Amino acid sequence: MQLRFVGCGDALGSGGRFNTCFHVTGGRVNFLIDCGASSLPALKRLGIARDAIDLILITHFHGDHFGGLPFLLLDAQFTRRSRPLVIAGPQGIETKLANLMEALFEHSSKTRQRFDLSVVALEPEQSRTVGEVKVTPYPVVHGESGGPFLAYRIEAEGRVITYSADTEWTDALIPAARGADLFIAEAYYYDKIVKNHLSLKTLEAHLPEINAKRLVLTHMSEDMLARLGELLYTAAHDGMAVEL
Repeated sequence: MQLRFVGCGDALGSGGRFNTCFHVTGGRVNFLIDCGASSLPALKRLGIARDAIDLILITHFHGDHFGGLPFLLLDAQFTRRSRPLVIAGPQGIETKLANLMEALFEHSSKTRQRFDLSVVALEPEQSRTVGEVKVTPYPVVHGESGGPFLAYRIEAEGRVITYSADTEWTDALIPAARGADLFIAEAYYYDKIVKNHLSLKTLEAHLPEINAKRLVLTHMSEDMLARLGELLYTAAHDGMAVEL
């Protein structure tokens, strides 16, 4: 199984990076984790076939994690996609998606798709299986607007991937990521403590409790990107692939 960082940037495109979008493929799975506003051109740049994607998991409703869905869905319509697609995310996702479609492309939410589209709301700490993918959401802390906010523990093909999503430190990340084959964690700042975001030094203090097999840092600000040469951990970059 492979995870590719289609985009690993923050909301402001620090370092010229695309918004968050991770592509996971294996013998029986093909799905995205988040779909930020720049995800469609990023997918096309990497030559990733969108028609093969069966599932999109959305962590929250900020534009750099959610805003690419209207573009992806319109592209699917215009390229005559026929394969069913499931979009899953926090409670309220069906209404949020319809409102976003209307804000960006009027009447697009009412267009009849040529393919079966299912929009599924996920409940914190209640596992859900979609095809060959089992996902367990954990509540995280990322402000007031754009939520609910979820981290995901994803099990597929005998591997576990955890994504922290955007969050300040919360103990929910411990069971979410404990023993994971790959833990993708936000490290927005190096050591600065701010509300709603995670610093590398804060994360580092909890890594022994988490004991993930592999850690990759993502969603980095200019503060973190300026330190890439001195980091002790793997930092994601757009296009990077991780074998699992």
